[in-house]
Amino acid sequence: MIKLLVLDVDGCLTDGKIIYTSNSTEVKEFNVKDGLAIASWIRMGHHVAIITGRNSFIVKRRADELGIQHLYQGIKDKDKILRQIVESLALDFSEVAAIGDDLNDYGMLSLVGRSFTPKNGVKDIQALVSTVLSHNGGDGAVREMIDIIIEENGQKEEFLSLWIKD
Repeated sequence: MIKLLVLDVDGCLTDGKIIYTSNSTEVKEFNVKDGLAIASWIRMGHHVAIITGRNSFIVKRRADELGIQHLYQGIKDKDKILRQIVESLALDFSEVAAIGDDLNDYGMLSLVGRSFTPKNGVKDIQALVSTVLSHNGGDGAVREMIDIIIEENGQKEEFLSLWIKD
């Protein structure tokens, strides 16, 4: 059973574009469907970690909004951080799923029990992962990943019951 989701940001939670306004403010766009699924996953008692190569106040804000407790930014060695998280949570890598879209995610994705990339992930990552999703990064790919894991974990009724009341 998967207990920890590990998310890359640019290209997975976002479409991968980095936009700067004329006053050098950074802009990122997140998908609310991804957010609802992440928050639900956490409400079900599971863990979520963001491991990203860039530093961004916007990512911290989004992680805080969703209740993500494991946020690592400016990371060059993602698999090292992933090993530390797995050890701190006393998990096995078979209990971890991750999503990444580019070569800097390769090591991390090769460690986990279940690996995903958005439809527009680079070819080398598509060849590595267990599932290439039908959605692009920033366009519901993380929601699709979580829906698949919820189904595989046998937790669909629990997931639905968070929102659908009889």
